[in-house]
Amino acid sequence: MESTSESLALAAAGGDGAAFSALLSRHYDALFGLAFRLTGARPEAEDLTQDICAALPAKLASFRGEARFTTWLYRVAVNAAHDRRRRAATHARHADGWGDWELNRRASDAEAAEAADWLTHAMRTLPPDLRDTLALVLDDVTHAQTAQVLGISEGTVSWRISEAKKKLRALRACEDQT
Repeated sequence: MESTSESLALAAAGGDGAAFSALLSRHYDALFGLAFRLTGARPEAEDLTQDICAALPAKLASFRGEARFTTWLYRVAVNAAHDRRRRAATHARHADGWGDWELNRRASDAEAAEAADWLTHAMRTLPPDLRDTLALVLDDVTHAQTAQVLGISEGTVSWRISEAKKKLRALRACEDQT
């Protein structure tokens, strides 16, 4: 003799795993179909159905058998869809404006990366003494420390940085003209 969905639901609410499994087997496709109609898209329907199935063991405690199980289950599904829409709307409101910020941040990062790439390439054109000095200073090494590392005076470090800047400006101007 086959059990009714209502008796399976009551048994599942009491902790009967086999009853819960039978209940899901019996109603999963219909639940997914409703979720698809409520969301309009397969991925969202899959997510909604999964959310409902995951919450169902706890929700079954509120099933009293006064209505048909399918009526109760569909009410659970509609409520879950409404909750999902509210969360999405709240998320969209909170995210409003962040998209522009993120696009600007990415554009700024791209510009910085492009400038760093250009500088790395341009430094290859410098004589080794200027390149070494500039590399150290760009790594936040002080002029005094750079002078120590290279065995030169601080004044020479400053002169080399000035010369490197002149050569890089000239290279940039030449590239901008072409």
